[in-house]
Amino acid sequence: MSTDQYKTIATPAKGILYKDRNSKFIGFAYPVKNEEEIKTILENIRQEHKGANHVCYAWQLGMDVVSWRANDDGEPNNSAGLPIYGQIQAFGLTQVLVAVVRYFGGTKLGVGGLISAYKKTAQLTLEDVKTIKKTIFSAITVELDYSSINVVMRLIKKNQLQLLDQSSGTRVKYRLNVPRNKVNEVRKKFEAMKGVDVILESDSSANPN
Repeated sequence: MSTDQYKTIATPAKGILYKDRNSKFIGFAYPVKNEEEIKTILENIRQEHKGANHVCYAWQLGMDVVSWRANDDGEPNNSAGLPIYGQIQAFGLTQVLVAVVRYFGGTKLGVGGLISAYKKTAQLTLEDVKTIKKTIFSAITVELDYSSINVVMRLIKKNQLQLLDQSSGTRVKYRLNVPRNKVNEVRKKFEAMKGVDVILESDSSANPN
């Protein structure tokens, strides 16, 4: 995959059922943007499954530098969260949350059985969703004289750049999203214009193609 793209899921998957010795494992997967969104989704799952014994999960955020977490929610250490996270890695995904709800069926599965069950539920859940590739954008700010507005706007439209924000004072400022692999090309075009300055910012995964 291009280093200017990342792979995630297009839509959520909910209620994917797997059974092992009367225990029910129910899988969920969500595309996510940040930890606050993850907390909200997990709280909603817990509210919907108040009678469940465990709500285990794993998530990953970021592209070049990733952050992730795996939680066993009371199951034996590393028997639930890490097997779930392993499937996120196996599918090559990021910006994703996978949760597995367990209803205990009366028979203990042992650590090996739990690892297998959580892994299988996560696998089935991710197999149920469509994966997509999204473009990594970098935000740039273009500061310009009023006399340069028309020529700058033509370049923005020609290159199909996303206008995130604009402000005006003694000069005009446009904040733009540019595909990361085109940043240098676009920057040089702006800098070649009279009365135009460019400020580079950071990569943004929250604005897909």
